[in-house]
Amino acid sequence: MRLALIAVLIMSPLLAQEKPEAEVNPETLAESMRRGVDFLVADQNPNGSWGGPTRTKRLNIYAPIPGAHHAFRAGASGLALAGLIDSGDTRPETIASIEKGAAWMKENLPLLRRADQTTTYNAWGHAYGLRALTRLYKRESDATAKAGWKTLAEQQVELLGRYEDINGGWGYLDVFDGFTSKRPTGITTSFTTATVLLAMAEAREVMGIELSDKTVTSSLASIERQRTPDFSYVYSHDHRMHPRVPINRPAGSLARSQACNAALKSFGEEKVTTEVIETWADRFIEREGFLSIGRKRPVPHETHFQISGYFYYYGIYYFTESVRFLPEARQAVHARKLAEVILFRQEKDGSWWDYPLYDYHQPYGTGYSLMALAWCKPLIANPGEPSDR
Repeated sequence: MRLALIAVLIMSPLLAQEKPEAEVNPETLAESMRRGVDFLVADQNPNGSWGGPTRTKRLNIYAPIPGAHHAFRAGASGLALAGLIDSGDTRPETIASIEKGAAWMKENLPLLRRADQTTTYNAWGHAYGLRALTRLYKRESDATAKAGWKTLAEQQVELLGRYEDINGGWGYLDVFDGFTSKRPTGITTSFTTATVLLAMAEAREVMGIELSDKTVTSSLASIERQRTPDFSYVYSHDHRMHPRVPINRPAGSLARSQACNAALKSFGEEKVTTEVIETWADRFIEREGFLSIGRKRPVPHETHFQISGYFYYYGIYYFTESVRFLPEARQAVHARKLAEVILFRQEKDGSWWDYPLYDYHQPYGTGYSLMALAWCKPLIANPGEPSDR
């Protein structure tokens, strides 16, 4: 008991340093977003994409070449481009960067497929490609060009249907059952499925994309099967049999619950009440430190509650997707708290990143953060008005 008390006293000052203390107002938000935009503009590849298979380390996640990196680049580029557009930055260099990114999307998204039968990382590329396409469609004034973005989005939705797991929903690995098939039979994960569904829901809302009822129903059912009574969501379909291992407890589910609650709510699930969303929003802010402990660690799932670094900015962004369903006044309260965290975590170079993933981590982390700040900004400036997508 005495040793435990001593440990708490020793650690208290260190934990206090982790508390966000950023000043949040429209000016500091605008400056933070400008720095993030500047990073993405400077970091963009000459061909218009972001990220690449460089900055390797001795420990890298499984990534069959070249297809896995096609997926990683599509996902990181989709997030970076969406973040640039959401920022509302109208400087000439930013517009030029957006146009270069749009051209890359038009040329490369139609080519994206799974690397081989062991991975379906392409689900991330299709989902975040859809996020970018939705924004390109909204900003386009030419009717023919808008139709082109919609057609490309319809193709991405069709490809997602093609790669849906046999158990419903989507995952990213298919290496453990020793079985290969036309449709994946791997690890359906609650959060990958939520990611895809939310991107599809936005595409339907903005572009009028038609979704397959069969695909939507089976993937929603997959998330439901992975939900526990307290609205934690287990990591994957197989984890249903182990709901109380650390990664599946509330602290391990902090980021997943934001996305999964938002996905179910977007498609009309009545069990996800305002109270549920409010509870998990409060819990996310209060326990953000658990996610932060995993930031920048190169080994996935090595820390408390088996958290990985890449949970962090994923959770930051999907917090905004979940809190959208709350009353406007409560959205404003949460927006200020979230903005404090984001501003506090910004790197000196203007980027945000949470996990060293080759050279994709800074583009995707910065894209997530800019989209989240774009949601926060109007709520902080005008607390009575809801934030637009």
